[in-house]
Amino acid sequence: MNTSNSNVVHAFRIADAAKEVRHVFIRDLILTCLIGVHKHERKKPQRIRINLDLAVTEQSVISTDRLADVVCYEDVADRIRSIVNNGHVNLVETLAENIASKCLEDKRIKVTRVRIEKL
Repeated sequence: MNTSNSNVVHAFRIADAAKEVRHVFIRDLILTCLIGVHKHERKKPQRIRINLDLAVTEQSVISTDRLADVVCYEDVADRIRSIVNNGHVNLVETLAENIASKCLEDKRIKVTRVRIEKL
């Protein structure tokens, strides 16, 4: 699931120091949630794996070396956990869209790619 401003997708595919674009990755975040349309999925939590790629624009990151000046992957992971723990979701696609939308609330994040797998 990719969510972005369609005009900038191609501009942010790779990191580019000259344009102050970098990527924040969250890989193999394993969480438990209630997800699925079937009756048994509504009652028994399932494990899911989440991978996230965020194209981020930040200024002066190298010169400041301050956590407050960057998109912190720990904060992003905490937001993902909050969404996952918010209650039952029928579709993996809905969960991915919710995660992408939450990430894009941070104006420094220009493009987000979310991959979710049921385990």
